[in-house]
Amino acid sequence: MVSISHETPEQTRTRLRRVLAEATFEVLPGHWAYHEHPAGPIPQPSADALALVRDEESWSVLGPAQGDETEVFGVFAFHFPAAADNSGFVGWLASELKDQLGTGVAVLCGYNSTQGGIYDYWLVPAQLLGGAVAHVRELAAEGGR
Repeated sequence: MVSISHETPEQTRTRLRRVLAEATFEVLPGHWAYHEHPAGPIPQPSADALALVRDEESWSVLGPAQGDETEVFGVFAFHFPAAADNSGFVGWLASELKDQLGTGVAVLCGYNSTQGGIYDYWLVPAQLLGGAVAHVRELAAEGGR
């Protein structure tokens, strides 16, 4: 369930650092990229693909990079505790990473009822993955205090 919170920016930052500290955080191995397919029948992604999305012109499969892509990403993921009020998390952490690393992010969400509900895959340029992970861990440590 999506939570609605009325709080000051500092209260939001404190709450979301606590949520981050309680979340399960995983860094996926390897590099990842989008692979385009024409609109029409659903492409059959490999078993290691993370996402399949489409617009009116094409399908995009997010899967392991094959070496010839223009944009290559590092990926990390969060699963949140079921009772966590993570409203605003994506905007907050995206702003933190932009401020710290100078990069935007892409975020894909899914739902797993056995692991708290909504989960996120975060994509950052592959060369910035180490810095992004370090900053996330630093924020989580602050939230755990």
